[in-house]
Amino acid sequence: MGKIRTTYDTAFKKKAVDLYLKDGMGYKSVAKELGIDHSMVRRWVEYFQAEGLAGLEEKRGKAKGPGMGRPRTKPEDPEAKIKRLEAENALLKKLLKM
Repeated sequence: MGKIRTTYDTAFKKKAVDLYLKDGMGYKSVAKELGIDHSMVRRWVEYFQAEGLAGLEEKRGKAKGPGMGRPRTKPEDPEAKIKRLEAENALLKKLLKM
């Protein structure tokens, strides 16, 4: 079985970033103290420096902007569906006669 992905809250990430930036600890020492991998600390610091506190928020599962994500479709009206299918059948019959 695969690993279970752990999600950390923004406060925990901020604590790790503060230990690195304000207390002058290294990535590995911060990671050892908090019990996480040092690459996560490095990534969080980069996100924080680029975007501020918003860079530490969870982004998975959120659509970014209009028109992004899975399109929302309404079920087709039965009468409209029948008309569309009849038109397709008529077109196919016409093509077969050629």
